[in-house]
Amino acid sequence: MNSDQWQKHVTQESAKAMGAWLEGRGGLHRPIASLTMADLEAMATSAISRFVVLGSERLKEEPDASQDLSWLLGG
Repeated sequence: MNSDQWQKHVTQESAKAMGAWLEGRGGLHRPIASLTMADLEAMATSAISRFVVLGSERLKEEPDASQDLSWLLGG
């Protein structure tokens, strides 16, 4: 998977993580404006967590794939 494909994949997976968090809270149908700061922070944490997992997996599978990703994840 090239860098552009990986970025698209990570973006989609992060969006799914946010959607799953919203579904779990019963709020997928609610407008964004009705969410609290704690809700938004929790969604962000969910998306960031998914990014870290996917990034770590990519570095394990392809250690030379991205120096920037390695630096970002502290690898």
